[in-house]
Amino acid sequence: MRIFTIGFTKSSAEHFFARLKKAGVRKMLDVRLNNVSQLAGFAKRDDLAYFAKAVAGIGYEHVAALAPTQDILDFYKKERGAWADYERRFLALMASRRIEEMAPETLDGGCLLCSEDKPHHCHRRLVAEYLAGKWGNVDIVHL
Repeated sequence: MRIFTIGFTKSSAEHFFARLKKAGVRKMLDVRLNNVSQLAGFAKRDDLAYFAKAVAGIGYEHVAALAPTQDILDFYKKERGAWADYERRFLALMASRRIEEMAPETLDGGCLLCSEDKPHHCHRRLVAEYLAGKWGNVDIVHL
């Protein structure tokens, strides 16, 4: 099984969609809590769903169960909380939501989308690694 991850900040629309298409992504899984912001001109929920389909033939789905809660997000972004604390809180949230009970085939070939340009300090990486730990035999590819 393969799960992709991607962030859209610091990327042009052309480069963003080319990476998705080249990798063979079948579905974009938007794991942002707030997916209607205008951080990038093409990344607003409805626009992103349209462009993914029109430009790359990729489906789109918002998966709120894989997003942090507002208080966890505020702790890290607004209060400048430590990454280690954010990670611990977010992984506990994923465990409480029992995300490993999602059908693996719904994520196979899918790409977890968030705003961070790199996966190092982004919850999309944590989601992918959490599921890989629970399911085993998961190849994670950060685009």
